[in-house]
Amino acid sequence: MTTLVLPQPYLLFLGDATVLGVAKTALGLKDWAPERCIGEFSVPEATITAGLPWMRPAQARDAGARSLLIGVANAGGFVAPNWIPALVEALEAGLDIVSGMHMRLAAVPELKSTAERCQRRLIDVRTPPANIPVATGLKRSGKRLLAVGTDCALGKKYTALAIARSFEARGINVDFRATGQTGIMLAGRGIAMDAVISDFEAGAAELLSPDAAADHWDVIEGQGSLFHPAYAAVSMGLLHGSQPDVIVVCHEAGRTSMLAWPDFALPTLEETIDLNLRIGRRTNPRIRCAGISLNTSHLSEEAARDLMAQESARLKLSVADPMRGGPQFERLLDACLADW
Repeated sequence: MTTLVLPQPYLLFLGDATVLGVAKTALGLKDWAPERCIGEFSVPEATITAGLPWMRPAQARDAGARSLLIGVANAGGFVAPNWIPALVEALEAGLDIVSGMHMRLAAVPELKSTAERCQRRLIDVRTPPANIPVATGLKRSGKRLLAVGTDCALGKKYTALAIARSFEARGINVDFRATGQTGIMLAGRGIAMDAVISDFEAGAAELLSPDAAADHWDVIEGQGSLFHPAYAAVSMGLLHGSQPDVIVVCHEAGRTSMLAWPDFALPTLEETIDLNLRIGRRTNPRIRCAGISLNTSHLSEEAARDLMAQESARLKLSVADPMRGGPQFERLLDACLADW
């Protein structure tokens, strides 16, 4: 895997986002790499903010920004027509454009011609490496942890990042392995798993986390959900190819249906644990669930603490919100490392 060198700092573009989950790329950059973010920019239809100063591209360029980073992930990953004038404005202001969308920036004629005229770069992050091998299914050395979930956009990336950083703080030899656009932008390397042809998905996951020393951990960012009506294929290929020794199941407290798929109810935590373990045993018979990462961002501190205690007692597993930390998260880390 090659390491990306992206033009920084960024002006985060929120497009026309009206749902928080759609802006997960911008929010992830702001939360995990705030030093790289100058401000935010959007079109009038947007109602979501990352909490950064709102700037026009020329203002951001004067403040030190070097690129406009598309911080939204809409269904289908396309550049919406009402974004184009704003993106053209960014190019004309002297900013490159960084995108993790499925649609290639140069496929938009106005962007391609403006970039050529202004001598700016159109940088697509969601480009998998060439010549990905078909998976072997053979066990690799080293230890692996995969964040899995009941749905999309509920904390798998945040969970993996928090666990990787905490492992490192404990002196453990660890790498965060990015599998989505935001993770790649943060880590500077990785493979966008949902851009890989299905037959090579598990092979890409094997490539992402190769043989390693016995005391080395790869903490792998999860994608989607095995229960998702549209994206389950990515989740299954990643699970098979990652061959995780440990999974942590991610869920958002209070969410009852799939984000943007309201006709599909979320699976229970028990169903999610069971299905991931049954499928995961195909390539790692010793796979186990260490616990639950519970996104409690909408709850008060007291309500979150009570819910985590209740779920832990009910499931007989460690339950924690990595963003809140505390003794619950330390117990989850201990559970991840229990057999190490």
